[in-house]
Amino acid sequence: MKRSRRASFVLIVGLAALLFIVIVPFYWIFSSSIKIPQEIIARTPTLIPQSFSLQHYDKLMNSSQFPVYLRNSTLVALATMGITLLLCTPAAYALYRMRLPGRQTLFRIILITYAFPGILLLIPLYFMLSSLRLIDTLYALVIVNVTFAAPFAVWLLQAFFQTIPAEIEESAALDGANRLQILLRIIIPLTAPGLASVAIFAFITSWTEYMFSSVLIISEQHRTVPVGLAGIVGQYQVDWGLLLAGASVTTLPVLVLFALVGRYFIAGLTAGAVKS
Repeated sequence: MKRSRRASFVLIVGLAALLFIVIVPFYWIFSSSIKIPQEIIARTPTLIPQSFSLQHYDKLMNSSQFPVYLRNSTLVALATMGITLLLCTPAAYALYRMRLPGRQTLFRIILITYAFPGILLLIPLYFMLSSLRLIDTLYALVIVNVTFAAPFAVWLLQAFFQTIPAEIEESAALDGANRLQILLRIIIPLTAPGLASVAIFAFITSWTEYMFSSVLIISEQHRTVPVGLAGIVGQYQVDWGLLLAGASVTTLPVLVLFALVGRYFIAGLTAGAVKS
């Protein structure tokens, strides 16, 4: 009994420490974004804001290019999420349900490509996209993000496709359903947690991507949020209020997405880990 209590106490303490580590930075960013500049740079930091001001948000949305960055990131992230789902769902189904020659080899190749650091592909992708005249366009970012999200998406979805009994598909085929109808009406509804996991992963990966965005995008009007926020940090001076307000707004879409479908993401990762 005492061991059980001690174990519970240790788990509670560990959970509290983890929540502290995760929540405190977000709280600090948001609370500092509503302080006046003098309080932000004060020598003695204040945990609870002693002042309240929305001047940083007003400056962010009305006197900077942040709305343009936000629009670009939203378009790229949504396009990446949609294209990843459209490509990887039938690809994973064909790879793990249909008896294709060399499918195990193809699966290993997919995993190997995911293991390569992205920076190794920076120069080849740049020359490839330059030859296609896609440099300084949002299409280039969508292509790159889908390329890096697809291997994980295929790997994750295979865990769900493998657990669906083949008899269900055989029954549907006997009733006259073709492969596409089976995929749309049977497989996809049964693998909703996996699809939600892939969607969230693709969205967040695209939303937070910095390296390729900073290299492939040249003009101000095509910059995304991570690159735009980095531009706020000057060589000799930093507008901390503007930077913190931008960071707060940037985290909002991710929090909203997790609030809507976060439980499916957790269920998808857990099921994928157990079933694979």
